[in-house]
Amino acid sequence: MAMDAASNAKEAKDTKDTKDAKDVKESKEPKEKPSGPVQTLEEIRDCCRLIERSVLSKEPRFLVRALRGLQPLRPKLKHGIVARVLNGFYTHSDQAKEELLDMMPKEKDVVAMEVDGKQDAKDAKEGGLGTGRLRGAKSAMTPLLPEVDAYLHLLLLLFLLDVDQKGDNKAASKSLECAEALMLKLVTANRRSMDHMAARCYYYYTRAYETSGRVAEINGVLHARLRTATLRNDFEGQAVLINCILRSYISQNLYDQADKLVNKTNFPESASNNEWARYLYYLGRIKAIQLEYSEAHKHLVQSLRKAPQQSAVGFRHTVLKLSIIVELLLGEIPDRQTFLQKANKRALAPYLQVTQAVRSGDVSNFQKALDTHGKLFREDKTYTLILRLHQNVIKTAIRTISVAYSRISLMDVATKLKLESSEEAEYIIAKAIRDGVIEATLDHENGWMQSKENSDIYCTREPQLAFHERISFCLDLHNSSVKAMRFPPKSYNQDLESAEDRREREAQDLELAKEMAEEDEDMI
Repeated sequence: MAMDAASNAKEAKDTKDTKDAKDVKESKEPKEKPSGPVQTLEEIRDCCRLIERSVLSKEPRFLVRALRGLQPLRPKLKHGIVARVLNGFYTHSDQAKEELLDMMPKEKDVVAMEVDGKQDAKDAKEGGLGTGRLRGAKSAMTPLLPEVDAYLHLLLLLFLLDVDQKGDNKAASKSLECAEALMLKLVTANRRSMDHMAARCYYYYTRAYETSGRVAEINGVLHARLRTATLRNDFEGQAVLINCILRSYISQNLYDQADKLVNKTNFPESASNNEWARYLYYLGRIKAIQLEYSEAHKHLVQSLRKAPQQSAVGFRHTVLKLSIIVELLLGEIPDRQTFLQKANKRALAPYLQVTQAVRSGDVSNFQKALDTHGKLFREDKTYTLILRLHQNVIKTAIRTISVAYSRISLMDVATKLKLESSEEAEYIIAKAIRDGVIEATLDHENGWMQSKENSDIYCTREPQLAFHERISFCLDLHNSSVKAMRFPPKSYNQDLESAEDRREREAQDLELAKEMAEEDEDMI
């Protein structure tokens, strides 16, 4: 009997321990996250709260944080989510809500483009989102802040741009209509608290016209907004507008006007690194077209440093392609490791073929690369610059020939360079001798080229010039690093905040938290 009682007590204890362990395990398991559409709506609602907090507290950093979330939020914008956002936020004005809803394409057309083989129509229609409002009962009839209104309008524009890229012609006209309405709101609002929001809207406004092939029509509008931003010291909007205008000019091959704009405007020093990277890239392209290759290479290297290192892979590839061609035009050979990196290997493969042809002076391989990848070079807008490399290939080939042969006939040179006659070969050799590419003499009567003995390069000024170039590069890098340093204001180092100011700030934070809690209770 004693053994049975002990056995039963042990089984009861084991059962209790197992149950307790199970309860602990269940408590440690994370709660089920909301579905994709519901989570997206929560993200949009949080961003709107951040914007409201930024306006009320006059702290632009909250608005910047909300705008920073646009990029990861953009792929999640579906037809049902955008319609739910417009219906939920524009509860104070049916007219404003209907105007925005009329810009959206028909749901069945969008669903047909969004649904693939692994996604059913029910998920594409974002079912289960409901039609209720996303605002509290107390603030339902209060007009939206202009900043929140512009943010929601911008979400609609991003959705229409994505639909336009999928091939809907009707969405192209709707995106232009939406962009014009958004620009009208920005001009009408005239609030300094919208500077960062307006800067982001300017970019997508230009992008809407660029995708439609009508970017030349808005040059006057962009110049007018740039003038206003300059007078108001709106540095963020000024930087974005300068880049948008330069992008418009370069797309139309108006490099002279782009150069005049650069000379007559001052790019704000306080602009973000992303805007600086774009501006330096445009400068590099302008200088490359104007044959100022040293300046172009300098700007392109700075652009690569300013650009994000882990993201923006497409932008880095675009800058690298132009930088490689500029280096070749300078007579330098790019580092081979640039082409062998995993992220660059596929994108830069055609440019590696061009580099190898220039390095070896092989005219036939250079022409083969042009014929094979000519379409790609035209899309990258580097074809005209690559055509200039033909003379570099010939110079390299002549230099190789002069080193290999002490004397060679002009007809053999023409054969090696794939030229039509010896007279053309003689002209090219004479030009190379005049430019200092090779040390040789021409014998016109006998029809050959006589190479001179190689001189010691350290007896010339070339080592001094190379050393000077490296010193200048290091000094520029040091100056840029010093300018990029940021120090906290003196008020941060000195504890000047009084007890009364601290209590007032804490009271404001507590009041704001109560308002947000009341809105949550109203929605529940």
